[in-house]
Amino acid sequence: MIQQYLPGIRNAVSTQFFLMAGPCAIEGEEIAMRIAERIVTLTDRLNIPYIFKGSYRKANRSRVDSFTGIGDEKALKILEKVGQTFGVPTVTDIHESHEAAMAAAYVDVLQIPAFLCRQTELLVAAAETGKMVNIKKGQFLSAGSMQFAVDKVKDSGNDKVCLTDRGNSFGYQDLIVDFRGIPEMRTFNVPVIMDCTHSLQQPNQSSGVTGGKPALIETIAKAAIAVGADGLFIETHPDPANAKSDGANMLHLDLLEGLLEKLTRVRDAVL
Repeated sequence: MIQQYLPGIRNAVSTQFFLMAGPCAIEGEEIAMRIAERIVTLTDRLNIPYIFKGSYRKANRSRVDSFTGIGDEKALKILEKVGQTFGVPTVTDIHESHEAAMAAAYVDVLQIPAFLCRQTELLVAAAETGKMVNIKKGQFLSAGSMQFAVDKVKDSGNDKVCLTDRGNSFGYQDLIVDFRGIPEMRTFNVPVIMDCTHSLQQPNQSSGVTGGKPALIETIAKAAIAVGADGLFIETHPDPANAKSDGANMLHLDLLEGLLEKLTRVRDAVL
């Protein structure tokens, strides 16, 4: 289904799940290009449609001294270069309605963060760019509630919308994934993606730095494919311990190949 929204996507005839993957934040050109090259090589070999992910700015941080970005234009130009160099679509987050047109000039998919999925002006602004809009389901919402977010984009004249589940709040410092939500959101006739890394976050730690359980990424990904997810969202980095953002729940880049190989076999088994 993603191929009809992004006709230029590599492996457009693939029956595999598609992948949104890359670093949490754009930290610099060299590391972004290195990550993209590695993932493109893997996804081409495994015939997985691929979209490079990177946030040009991180607006939702626990502490005021947390890393937020290297500069909007600089980061967006890196995203543009990744797309042009490797011939892949790119996706980035936007946080306020005035950012939509700016980001749309550089990337192919605009992503709405989970905490902002009910912000009508933001959804409408993203829709009006004509770009594909990926809406992350709020941790505080049911799967069924996301129909209204989809409607806001479609009613604004844009049918290119997909949804990403990232778990639900469980107590104050944990998330849990209800896999019933994936088939429920697929009834809205949009692609549904599982965020395999943010769904394992442990937010609101006393240190002000979000924790995570990356050892369970494979578990979440396998279950998502088994229940029919169209795509997977995975943040990955060659050195998660020293990543500028969300290192605690990112997948080490060296582990991605083995994981994708297993997931393609799961996908083949459930087709």
